[in-house]
Amino acid sequence: MHDLKFAVVGAGHGGKAIAAHLAIKGFKVNLYNRTFSRIQPIKKMRGIELEGEVKGFGKLNIVTSDIEKAIRGVDVIMVVVPANGHNYIARICAPFLNENQVVVLNPGRTCGALEFLNVLREEGNQKDTTVAEAQTFIYASRGMGPAAVKIFRIKQAIPVAAIPSRKTKMVVEKLNVAFHEFIPAASVIETSFNNMGAVFHPSITILNLSRIESTLGNFQFYIEGVTQSVVKILEAVDKERVMVARKLKCANVYSAIEWLSMAYNVVEDNLLDAIHSNPGYVGIMAPRTINVRYITEDVPMSLVPISEFGKIFGLKTRVIDSLIDIANSIFKKDFRESGRNLSRLGLEGLDLSQIRDILIKGKR
Repeated sequence: MHDLKFAVVGAGHGGKAIAAHLAIKGFKVNLYNRTFSRIQPIKKMRGIELEGEVKGFGKLNIVTSDIEKAIRGVDVIMVVVPANGHNYIARICAPFLNENQVVVLNPGRTCGALEFLNVLREEGNQKDTTVAEAQTFIYASRGMGPAAVKIFRIKQAIPVAAIPSRKTKMVVEKLNVAFHEFIPAASVIETSFNNMGAVFHPSITILNLSRIESTLGNFQFYIEGVTQSVVKILEAVDKERVMVARKLKCANVYSAIEWLSMAYNVVEDNLLDAIHSNPGYVGIMAPRTINVRYITEDVPMSLVPISEFGKIFGLKTRVIDSLIDIANSIFKKDFRESGRNLSRLGLEGLDLSQIRDILIKGKR
């Protein structure tokens, strides 16, 4: 048994995968989920069955819907919930987090660590808790039952950054005790704006809406859902994301095709072939409903902040804005209002230098 203790917050397919994998590696792991009924089968079995790239039974230390019990005495808290749940998780953790603990958002989407820290301060937690975000989730995974999960592929390089960025080295050293795949990023600007969920998820889902509804998701999301026309929209979104990242002076900004090479070791001449030749995408089915996190999470927590940052610099993000508008029309919501806008991130009225000081140095 390793000395490092983990809590995994969230028992969706990602949370189950990371909790089981950590347990199989010999770490003491607590698993939290807000809804107890979801984790009752896991508690009954005292663990999670893992299949795919990693096989075995991960025996868990604590399975609970009590957040204080889950995070008390642990070293690293792996938050594995949709990004629109980060605000809630920060609020319930705020009374119990201390300066010796590390919180890692898996992933942060765009500006997740900043939002999490803002909420901790709002809730009166002035302790020097370290909050970091991963650029993407470490696995391509899917739940296979109430207490079972499959890892289709483990990504080979997962950049991580903390606020302030001087803490990133410490965070990665802790994570590397369990996972060598985590690597340091220059800052959360890099992890936030190399967020490929923003590129892939909303576009593929929105452009396949009729197929999702008519087949209940009975097609391979990446393999069949990405065609020559769809990939042109992906490339347009990607171009706008990169444009905004460069204005923010992102130290390392990757195109989608470069990211696929880095994360999955897929090397192709064009984005369509790179997606189709990625073995990690084979077998991943489309969502059964359009009410899915690929829209409800990735639009407000990924596309909205990219659009908002674009406005600061006078950049036109026409394709991204169109996708936000379509999502608003479908769901009859204002994702710009509910999402990570400049006001919610505490960045309204600030210039580039001030924004970089907050994101890199944690200074306000």
